[in-house]
Amino acid sequence: MKKARILKWGNSLALRIPKPFAEEMGWAENAPVTLLLDERGLVVRTDRERSWDLATLLAGVNAENIHPSEDGAAFEEDEEKGE
Repeated sequence: MKKARILKWGNSLALRIPKPFAEEMGWAENAPVTLLLDERGLVVRTDRERSWDLATLLAGVNAENIHPSEDGAAFEEDEEKGE
């Protein structure tokens, strides 16, 4: 357990998360989280539905799911271009 203080941040309040806690949770700046209140207090959880990884998203792009460019050109696989 670690004690902390609630601080003012603009018109809101803020709570600093100690680095060891953030590291254990896998959180970095702008990590998506959900907040909820239960009978014991505030609960902060990783928002798994919004935890996107760019490399994983790009790996899922293929000729069947990509949108055409504004000029109407279709996506071409590297093999089709001869690269």
